[in-house]
Amino acid sequence: MPGTMGLRHGQLSQLSRRCFLAGSAVAALGGIHADAWAHNDAGAVSPALPPPALSLTLHDNSNSTLQSVLAGRASALQLMFTSCQATCPIQGALFADAAKRLGDRLKPAQLLSVSIDPAHDSPAALREWLKRFGPSPRWRAARPDKAQLDSLVTFLKSKNPAPDPHTAQVYFFNRKGELVLRSVDFPPAAEVVRVLESIVTKG
Repeated sequence: MPGTMGLRHGQLSQLSRRCFLAGSAVAALGGIHADAWAHNDAGAVSPALPPPALSLTLHDNSNSTLQSVLAGRASALQLMFTSCQATCPIQGALFADAAKRLGDRLKPAQLLSVSIDPAHDSPAALREWLKRFGPSPRWRAARPDKAQLDSLVTFLKSKNPAPDPHTAQVYFFNRKGELVLRSVDFPPAAEVVRVLESIVTKG
């Protein structure tokens, strides 16, 4: 619904201005000190960290591993679940905007939404969730194995009290599939794209 989506983008802009220091994502990758990122374990990750070994089922019903999905691409990852009515619609709007901004540029870059409700988020539910915001070949959704979810959330440092059990951060991975940056909550889509561009440029 256009009106609803417009509201989500409006919410996103408001939260972005409040929660994100413009340009600091790229600055953090460039070695600027982490004081500006002192929020929710946000900031550059040094040394870069390989993710835990875990299985994924993607929205197209294919099976893979997180390492395989990340390998060879600059990746921006968010945690979500399809029945969420609080932060997740804003996160979906954020990645939809980022996908549009990516367009045909930065072919090695991708967006990945990972469900924290694998018991209920079937591939069909994930496809429908992407469809709500406008599917893109640069944007995929996946669910981990339920038994492996805690290891992913702990690795990302994404535990949060109610109402949602996860933060609204974005997690950036280099083309080796290593975690290199944790954003603050609700980074603007333009900054997500800028960080991906920086990762691609650094190789």
